[in-house]
Amino acid sequence: MRYLHTMIRISDIEESLDFFVNKLGLVEIRRRENPMGRYTLIFLAAPGQEEVQLELTYNWDPEDYTAGRNFGHLAYEVDNIYETCQRLMDAGVTINRPPRDGRMAFIRSPDNISIELLQKGPSLPKQEPWASMENVGTW
Repeated sequence: MRYLHTMIRISDIEESLDFFVNKLGLVEIRRRENPMGRYTLIFLAAPGQEEVQLELTYNWDPEDYTAGRNFGHLAYEVDNIYETCQRLMDAGVTINRPPRDGRMAFIRSPDNISIELLQKGPSLPKQEPWASMENVGTW
């Protein structure tokens, strides 16, 4: 058995691609539109990791998706948790759980999908302003 992809439903293609591609840095691998089924599938991956894919499913007919925590979260490893969070915050992304421990942070997509960011290798030394954010954010 091998992992193929994770699928999440999105409500706006452009807003989701802005978040996942422009802000988070994923790349589009392929796209498939199905007029009979009335949906679009967009597959994304981190650069150099095309075998680990995220499938964005856009249903053409409007539908409200509830923000239940039964999905869990997506997780991505980053080279520098502090630099990544600063870059995302500068791009307008809310950091729900700051990287105060140098190891982990949580952000949310435009459709309220929780995304965990984990420091590659050992935790980085605590760094301000992140370390002082003791009671900021929930995940």
